[in-house]
Amino acid sequence: MSRNESEKPRAVRSHDISTDREYVQWIYEVKQRFRSAQIKAAVKVNSEQLLFNWQLGRDLVVRKAEEKWGSGIVEQVSLDLQAAFPEAKGFSARNLWFMKQWYSFYALKKNVVELIAELEKNIDLSDKKLKQVASEIQREKLNQVDSEIAFPAIFAYVPWMHHVLIIQKCKSVEGALFYIKRTVEEGLSRNALDNCIRADMYHKIGTAVTNFNKLLPEPQSKLAQELLKENYDLGFIGLPEEYDEIALEEAIEQRMTRFLLELGEGWAFVGRQKEIIISGKTRKIDLLFYHIYLRCYVVMELKVKPFIPEYAGKLNFYVNAADAFIRRDSDNPTIGLLICKDMDRTEVQLAFQGITTPMGVATYDNVRIKEIQEHLPTAEQIRKQIEMAEEEYKLNLLEKRMDSSEE
Repeated sequence: MSRNESEKPRAVRSHDISTDREYVQWIYEVKQRFRSAQIKAAVKVNSEQLLFNWQLGRDLVVRKAEEKWGSGIVEQVSLDLQAAFPEAKGFSARNLWFMKQWYSFYALKKNVVELIAELEKNIDLSDKKLKQVASEIQREKLNQVDSEIAFPAIFAYVPWMHHVLIIQKCKSVEGALFYIKRTVEEGLSRNALDNCIRADMYHKIGTAVTNFNKLLPEPQSKLAQELLKENYDLGFIGLPEEYDEIALEEAIEQRMTRFLLELGEGWAFVGRQKEIIISGKTRKIDLLFYHIYLRCYVVMELKVKPFIPEYAGKLNFYVNAADAFIRRDSDNPTIGLLICKDMDRTEVQLAFQGITTPMGVATYDNVRIKEIQEHLPTAEQIRKQIEMAEEEYKLNLLEKRMDSSEE
């Protein structure tokens, strides 16, 4: 070993120490501060890159670059930037077109400033899962004095390719901001975000008819409303043309994992035809769930026919029964959800008047109707049956010949 190598400082773990609870707490805080610093650095890099993309997109729009310098100017800018910064990524002509599209999507729409301000006011940043994000971003560092609208601070919580996906798939600013909110609050991956957009959650989530705003406290009522869809897609279920509630329940129970995905995050299945003994009589709840985020039971009734007012009364009964015989002191009030074939919103709202339990009504569609062909043998099965019949015929014929020869 050379002298230089021997003189290098080594990390030595000392055993001449005495740690206590105070030390453990202190070292934990040091680790947390370092993790926070790492995340803040990632946020800083992400926010600065997004700000650059926003500004370049703005320049291409505000300067009317194509009118001034020709239709190939975006490609020329791409070549110039790649030549100046060969180590940098993100200067492809395609990416520059995304930047222009991104700025145009928001800046050229009416009321966008008000919509973004409302989003930033209502978004929940207390429990973010997105790895790049941990702390508030200082708005003054992201503002642009000379732009038509300031770069929205909330945009820095969302990775660039998420933004690209949103502006490509969304038709309105309201829809785009809805998916930005979900991405920030739930830490959606790009694939998960794509699935949400494909499922059209903007038009489905939070649109069920409910009385939550009147009967639940503000934080819970808002969350409960957002968790329910107006319509549930049961395309993963196949049933005969004339099916009833029991058949629908059985099909959902057999595919419960897929149904839970359709319901969304936080749902836990408790049981089907859950029995409750009331005054010596057995009553059964179609489907019983527990929602982890709401911390309450959810009584679900299924109807294969359109909504009628009587359904609200029955659901009210089961919600009260669950509160009385299933709910624990630590649970929030039970919620009722009726899923039926169709509904008239006015009828539902009138049926809810006078009811004091929190309930909602939604619809379902896309149940696959099993046709007769599903029960017929396939061409391959028919071919094999014919071959077996031919073999059996040959064997019988051979046996007859052998019998006749013996005679």
